[in-house]
Amino acid sequence: MTKDCYHCGEPVLTGSQYQVEILGEPREMCCPGCEAVATTIVQNGLTSYYQFRTETAEKADLVPEQLQSLSLYDNEDIQQEFVRSDQQLKEVTLSLEGVTCAACAWLIEKQVGKKEGVQSIRVNTTTHRALLQWDPESAKLSDLLASIHRLGYKAAPFEADKQEQQYHQMMKKYLYRLGIAGIATMQVMMLAVALYFEVFGDMDETFRNYFRWVSLIFATPVLLYSALPFYLSAWRNIKTKTLGMDVPVSLALLFAYVASLYATVMEKGEVFFESISMFTFFLLLGRFLEMRARRTAAAASANLLKLVPKMATLESGEQVPARSLKVGDLVQVLPGEHLPADAVITQGATTVDESMLTGESEPVLRNIGEAVFAGTINVEGNIAAKVTALPADSLISNIVRLQDEAQLSKPKVAELADVVARYFVAGILIISACTWLFWHFHKPDDAFWIMLSVLVATCPCALSLATPTALTCSTSRMGRLGILLRRGHVLESLTRVNRVVLDKTGTLTEGNIRISAVKVLDAAYKEPQCMAIAASLESFANHPIARAFTSSKQADVQATNVSNFIGEGLEGSIDGKQWKIGKPEFALNDRYQPKADDSSLQNFQVWLSCNGKPIAAFQLSDPIRESSRELIDKIKKSGIAVTMLTGDNKTQAEAVAKQLSIDEVVAGVTPQGKLEYLKSLPGSEVTLMVGDGVNDAPVLAGAHLSVAMGGGTDIAKASADMVLLGDDLSRLLSARKLAIRTRSIIRQNLSWALGYNLVILPLAVAGFVAPYIAVVGMSASSVIVVTNSLRLLENKGK
Repeated sequence: MTKDCYHCGEPVLTGSQYQVEILGEPREMCCPGCEAVATTIVQNGLTSYYQFRTETAEKADLVPEQLQSLSLYDNEDIQQEFVRSDQQLKEVTLSLEGVTCAACAWLIEKQVGKKEGVQSIRVNTTTHRALLQWDPESAKLSDLLASIHRLGYKAAPFEADKQEQQYHQMMKKYLYRLGIAGIATMQVMMLAVALYFEVFGDMDETFRNYFRWVSLIFATPVLLYSALPFYLSAWRNIKTKTLGMDVPVSLALLFAYVASLYATVMEKGEVFFESISMFTFFLLLGRFLEMRARRTAAAASANLLKLVPKMATLESGEQVPARSLKVGDLVQVLPGEHLPADAVITQGATTVDESMLTGESEPVLRNIGEAVFAGTINVEGNIAAKVTALPADSLISNIVRLQDEAQLSKPKVAELADVVARYFVAGILIISACTWLFWHFHKPDDAFWIMLSVLVATCPCALSLATPTALTCSTSRMGRLGILLRRGHVLESLTRVNRVVLDKTGTLTEGNIRISAVKVLDAAYKEPQCMAIAASLESFANHPIARAFTSSKQADVQATNVSNFIGEGLEGSIDGKQWKIGKPEFALNDRYQPKADDSSLQNFQVWLSCNGKPIAAFQLSDPIRESSRELIDKIKKSGIAVTMLTGDNKTQAEAVAKQLSIDEVVAGVTPQGKLEYLKSLPGSEVTLMVGDGVNDAPVLAGAHLSVAMGGGTDIAKASADMVLLGDDLSRLLSARKLAIRTRSIIRQNLSWALGYNLVILPLAVAGFVAPYIAVVGMSASSVIVVTNSLRLLENKGK
């Protein structure tokens, strides 16, 4: 008798000697490849993979040439397309093929995670992607990819187009299953009308049996093919000793089919072929809608990569692949073309459509020296631009990475719903068994179909779909608002916010700081000389104030040994003298302060000193954002307290607060002082902090919920829970409304799912619900929940 390979399931040829001891028994292998893979799994202590897998692995036919081709991924030029660098570590998003269940993800994470140099690897079985972070000094990417290949899986850097093809192939198979179930349901239901309602009451018994056999023929492919995903999921649940919603689904289908087959062969008893077909069809339809909703959210960010053109035009007119562009390359972009890379305009002016990033429909004006981003559209001008980022480090690539990271975290409400559903399934199985026992002794002929109705009618499909579909749709809608979620708790925390804490510079104001006045305090210096010295010192800072001095920088004025005191100022040496620039108390060491009655110096925020002596003072202006006043008004109307928290001087901060009608102002505080302010708030207050600079990083990390402006510093965005693309602060209120609406829809879904089960359960146990009615009710409940969640994709509450 021919044996099958324990690893891949293919037939083992007669005389084959390939064996591996697995789980205490010698297992037959079909080839050296499968033997090598199985040996690797066993030697690394990962034998549990074979206990928990739900499908056999793919045949291990990797040849040395394939392994050698992976070495191409170690090439620095090739890595520029998809690898991101983070300090000493590198990070890449991988597409995985062959991953079928959680056991596969567990195996990959355990095997690759223990490799030297691997910092972390996280596999998402929903998107079939993995996030790999490793130390290039200790490990090569090709070796890590090869270790995945040796396990029988295929891994390659993520590409949106390839992922899209895989999705369409999967959906095609799903539609095949759905189509077969739909066609069979229509046919079997026509036969069921004749059998149940006795349309042909005087029909001969031979014809009745004939109808049953025809129904069996139509229902069998539904059971064996269309319903196959349910069995695989149920088997995985049983193997891992958990109870998912597919367990009662599979039991109901198999029980109904076996009982109907027995009744057909023995020509006695009831048949439930129409229930099998209808149950499978409606359940597949509900899951098809769920998959579409999940895909909409998953593709929202990944599809951004498709906006980046394949080709770019260099300044010389040569056409080159956009992937090959390097930092410093000069490109030309004609009107109507997509930008091929993140860049800075070096020639010309234009308007750029950034709606795919920020959600703003109106094009924005971009001049020489201003940044433009890959994938955005050059609307009307001929421009030349210098590339500032590699493809892997572009804004679009970072957006996709942030979305992937957010999807890897599960909110508490989703975890709670999973736990409830699991216990609910256990309760259903117990109640179904008790129901059968009761009716078996009281009315044996009805015991089976009543038990079947209980299993089907109370299946917690709607309960399991209630939270995930709503969260997925909500995340997709957030992306359309130009808000990137970096943490899983954002939607929950947004609904509880009762205090908004706002930074001033770059948040309430445009951050486009200009020098409006200069006052020279030492006759030995002229204004241009003071500006050049200030510019030299400020060139070592990355703050909007520092950028105000950029145009005054002179090559012959160079500061050395510069120290940056965050939130205070800078100190350095120029021509052997010690210079300081920053707040008056920092620059002057408290030796000199403007007199209270000297109104001419009250509004000068930045001071320049030499060896502690005041040299010059600078007055700055920063226009208030047009959306700030509307934002403050709406926040107050929502019953949320507002605080301006800034390191700028009190006079300037209060002037801005007065214009915006902000009652509470905390000014002149250091980054540590900002964090201490948050800690001083009562425990009942849930804070939302909005900032954009280095000064805001500690307080962003310390707030209950934090938002970084898209134009802010990288460290601020790394510390925040959300990133706001664009400058429209009112979108934060839209996000809060969406979070509240999401919570409401989740509650509606859970109320409907639980309410339906609480009503239908006693009716089913009492025998008042026929199996076909139970199928319609359960399936309709699932479809209602999914459809209700899809409402979150609508443009409401903006």
